[in-house]
Amino acid sequence: MIVVTGATGNVGRPLVGLLAGEGLPVTAVARRITEADVPPGVRAVAADLGDPAGLRPALAGADALFLLVAGEDPQGVVEAAREAGVRRIVLLSSQGVGTRPGAYPHAARFEEAVRGSGLVWTVLRSGGMASNAFAWAEPVRAHRTAEAPFGDVGLPFVDPDDVAAVAAAVLREDGHDGATYVLTGPEATTPRERAAAIGAALGEPVRFAEQTREAARAQMARVMPPPVVEGTLAILGEPTPEERRVSPDVERVLGRPAHPFTAWATRNAAAFR
Repeated sequence: MIVVTGATGNVGRPLVGLLAGEGLPVTAVARRITEADVPPGVRAVAADLGDPAGLRPALAGADALFLLVAGEDPQGVVEAAREAGVRRIVLLSSQGVGTRPGAYPHAARFEEAVRGSGLVWTVLRSGGMASNAFAWAEPVRAHRTAEAPFGDVGLPFVDPDDVAAVAAAVLREDGHDGATYVLTGPEATTPRERAAAIGAALGEPVRFAEQTREAARAQMARVMPPPVVEGTLAILGEPTPEERRVSPDVERVLGRPAHPFTAWATRNAAAFR
């Protein structure tokens, strides 16, 4: 049995679909989830990573766990997994843990707990995700405008479906024990270029409006703690060479290139109509 946390999210949902499509037994976990949210044959369990004890029913009978960085007690989550008989943990973390030590302390604590668990583990450090562009869905639908800071700074955003495919491979295959993979797209794109790609997918131009750093900070502060806000702004505005680099790890694991942002935009055009 494979337990997938965050099963209704941008990575968890396609991951559940991939695993179930291969006939593997899957338990899908999210705070608010029902059988209607998962493919036939998948067990849906409502649970919160902020309550490790509450995860025990979801973990019963599991031998592998796909874990998000969520909640405040990574050690408690790992302990609950170990007590349930889980042998393998695949953690979805952030590239910033490696490139900006101290800026992502929450994710770093999860990595530390997983590495020290005594279980088989693999860490997936994702770069920025193409699905971040869903933040533009409402203004693009309303007036064909997308707004972001640092409009001409390029980063190799990764397709969440590629993250899910890598996670599926790592969960079902041997040979990934103790590995840390950095997951990026196949090329750097700027916010301006990503807005244009959404416009091309729609068949109508999308105007790009550049935010100030201060406006972006205020917007991010509504949903992120201060260290993460500052770390994210630094990555978006002054990326290091490592953050700009296209990682080979998606292709290394999957045996095919990562999907470009244009493919993500085409596949998700309906969200912006």
